[in-house]
Order: sequence, then C-alpha cells, then structure tokens
Amino acid sequence: MNARTLLDDLAEVLVVPSFTRMGFGLRRRLYGWPDAESYPMTGRTVVLTGPTSGLGREAAGSFARMGADLVLVGRDAGRLERTRTDLLAEVPGLSAVAVVADMASLSSVRAAADEILGRTPRIDVIVDNAGTMVPTREVTPEGFERTFATMVLGPFVLVSRLLPRLLEAPDGRLVAVTSGGMYTQALPLDDLAYEHGTYNGARAYARAKRAQVALVREWARRLRGPGVVANAMHPGWADTPGLEASLPGFANLVGGQLRTAAEGVDTMLWLAAAPEARAVSGRLLLDRRARPFDRIPSTRLSAGDRETLWREVVALTGEPDPTPRR
Repeated sequence: MNARTLLDDLAEVLVVPSFTRMGFGLRRRLYGWPDAESYPMTGRTVVLTGPTSGLGREAAGSFARMGADLVLVGRDAGRLERTRTDLLAEVPGLSAVAVVADMASLSSVRAAADEILGRTPRIDVIVDNAGTMVPTREVTPEGFERTFATMVLGPFVLVSRLLPRLLEAPDGRLVAVTSGGMYTQALPLDDLAYEHGTYNGARAYARAKRAQVALVREWARRLRGPGVVANAMHPGWADTPGLEASLPGFANLVGGQLRTAAEGVDTMLWLAAAPEARAVSGRLLLDRRARPFDRIPSTRLSAGDRETLWREVVALTGEPDPTPRR
C-alpha cells in the first residue's frame, strides 16, 4: 500500500475529512484526476432522475457539456421544462427530452418508462438520483410507504422496464446516488414499509438508501454476464437545497466544509463516462474509489439477505423478475 492510499484510507476512517470538501480536495491532489467533464459522452444517452435541483441539476449540466443526449425524469412538469429550456440555452444543439414521473407512483413510473422507450432509440446510462425525506409516515395511493416507494420501488420499476434498451448499449451503466446516512441504519427485511416502531423521516431515508445499495449489488451480480456495470456512489456532504431542507443547520455544524454540488457529482460523472470505470461493478464509491459497504457490523446484509430483498421488491412492484435466471 503506497503513501497516497494510506492518506486516503485515513481520511475515510475519520469520516469528517472524508465526506467534506477537504476529502475531495485531498484526493484530487493525491491522484491527479482529470476533470470529470473531460470524458466525452457524445452519442450516448443518459436517463437522469431528479434533474431539476441540487446534485441532479448539476449533473444534468455536466452531462450536457460532455455531449450526452439527456432524458430528464422528474415529477414537476413545470420545473422539468424550465430545466430543459435552461440546458438548451447553456448548450446549443443539446438533445434533451423531459419525461414526467412521480417515482413514488409505480403506475406513473411505468407510463414514463413506456414514453422513454418510445422517444429514445438508445439508453447507455441510467442515473438513479431522485430522493425524498418526509417527516411523517405517508402511504401512497398504491399502498406503499412513500420514502421506500420513491427510492426503492419506483427506481426498480424504471430500471426493469428500461433494461432491454440498456442491454443493447455497448457500454451500459447503472449509477445510484446514495447517502452516508445509510451507514447508520440496518434494514429490517420484515418491515420494509416501516409499519412498526416510531417513524422517523431521516431513519426511513437511511433505510431506503441501504436497500438501494443492496439492490445495486444484486443488479451488478445479475448483469455481470450481459455486461452492464452497476455501482452506487456517495457524494459526500454536499451543499444542496435538499440537504438544507431535510437537515437544517447542518451546514453550520460542518463549518463551511460542505462540498459544492460539482464536487458532489464528480464520482457520478466518472462512473457514467470514464473508460476505466467500466472495470468497476457492484461497488459503493466515494471520490472515484471503492469504499466499505458497512461501518457498523449489525447493519450488514448478507448475500442471502440481498437476494431476499430482491424477491420482496419484485413481489411488491408486481413486475416480472428482470433477471429471472441469475
């Protein structure tokens, strides 16, 4: 192990320097990264959820400047169209379509997937970025706990429906944006709907993110033969409207060391575009390097647990298993 890896690992163990902009700056200097936007994506199509604010909006602008064709998926038609219009003004000649979908509604996601398949002849990258944190337990009209539906069930349906098109790509990639909060929570497989105990919005969010990462590992295992790579990435603690809304005062606590949105999306862009990232699959990354899936042993999900979660999600969504023989 060389000196730069030791420094990187030390920052990771200490958490605070790792997740802040201090960690990003340290690693950029240590490894001499090329700028994420230097990787060309001309001719490739990216499906991006949650593109109208925060990390999603930053990523949309970067993908556009990198030459990608964009499919912008969001629940607010007005904000979605404004985002598309702004991107077209920033990047003349950009191909960008807006598709409305509420990720908490499986019927809405199915309709969006049909629209995407009808309007987009190829899909090279799917970025699962949309998220929500609600303070009280809510049940959707379809009967699902809203946080779990938004960040687990909806994305699973979207990826499942778009998978045949992604498999046609010569370099298909799936990227999920997770959160460091998932390290703090176990995932009770017998209570995915959070029906027991006192509901806590931050805890529900962290549980859903842990489920998301577990499913990414399953996607990677099941798609290894067909050649699609799947990874989760942690953006660190980034200064976004979502963070301020869900965790007010956190910026003051961190002391001005929150990452910029551009620093937060760097690894997302790298995973989507860099040729060398093609060699990585089934991992959780922060700052372009694989990190531990667990920090607390009691939160660990075994391979059997991940398969159980997969089967439960298939059953809850009512979708046919997209990888039935894996």
